[in-house]
Amino acid sequence: MPSFLASAQDLPAGVVLREESPADRQLLTELYASTREEELRPVPWDDARKKAFLREQFELQWDHYRRHYPRAEWLLIVRRGLAIGRLYVDTGRSEVRLMDIALQAESRNHGVGTAIVCSLVRYADLLRLPVTLHVEPFNPALRIYQRLGFATLETRGIYLFMERPKPVAAAS
Repeated sequence: MPSFLASAQDLPAGVVLREESPADRQLLTELYASTREEELRPVPWDDARKKAFLREQFELQWDHYRRHYPRAEWLLIVRRGLAIGRLYVDTGRSEVRLMDIALQAESRNHGVGTAIVCSLVRYADLLRLPVTLHVEPFNPALRIYQRLGFATLETRGIYLFMERPKPVAAAS
């Protein structure tokens, strides 16, 4: 299968993607924790308990993704030499799955995530495949996905399962 990393284009100035390495594990754990801060704010645990819980959740997610998506691309989003996020993409025979995209809080709402998703959509269009993803209904990224043509196919637990259809073949 082709690689999204090799075909990613039109990213914002100074933004590149690179493969994760084992040395990135702590950074990825911290990034995961930062995406759950708001959700855990009302939980009456001390900081140590929250940190332990988030590390455990990260490890469970890490194991799940690697067990169920063994061929996925595990990418870091880097701006001006600093890792600011992660992107997990699985290109299969019937779909391109946007498994996860996460940005550090200070890097959100500046168009980086939207540009990456747009690049992923172009990649899928070249492969003539739909893009699928799961998103929570309260996630602000939902509006971006809807704007880019993703439609909800069904609700799976707490997630919306969305698809941006493959391009329609041109009539000959």
